[in-house]
Amino acid sequence: MEKNRLEAFSDGVIAIIITIMVLELKVPHEADLAALKPLIPVFFSYVLSFIYLGIYWSNHHHLLQAVRYVNGRVLWANLHLLFWLSLIPFVTGWLGENHLAPLPVALYGVVLLLAAIAYTILTTTLVAHHGKDSTLAIALGRDFKGKISLGIYTVAILISFVNSWAACLLYTLVAIIWLIPDRRIEKTLNS
Repeated sequence: MEKNRLEAFSDGVIAIIITIMVLELKVPHEADLAALKPLIPVFFSYVLSFIYLGIYWSNHHHLLQAVRYVNGRVLWANLHLLFWLSLIPFVTGWLGENHLAPLPVALYGVVLLLAAIAYTILTTTLVAHHGKDSTLAIALGRDFKGKISLGIYTVAILISFVNSWAACLLYTLVAIIWLIPDRRIEKTLNS
């Protein structure tokens, strides 16, 4: 099967997820700066989640540039990733509305962790489909950033019940790690 429909569907789902998140932002009824203060945690959670969705969209796009075709397993692995990404608006809203309370912070991390695991499953499925000597397999290599991210998420989830701010800083750290452009696929495709 060609990859075009998978790519278009994924782009559409991610766009809808971002739209849902922005629609959840409630406008204050007062017209002064003091009315914005209670919205700071809501805005922080929105910005962090928007960045995460942007990272997934960008990396998904790069990933599919190294793919020639897909099969049923790839379609299901991609749906698995989209499922976890589709929960981001819910946990984002809960996190922001409850001012970084421990349980919402932990659940936010669980969704991020499961999305990262789903992305890993997708890449593994694509490599298995294209072969260990494929351009994709060579580009992904040992995926250090992916593995370290899973570890940081796990630590953040565990400490969220002790210090929810520290957990949020760890979630932010993972986003920063992934904001640094990952040129593995581009380098491999251009060589």
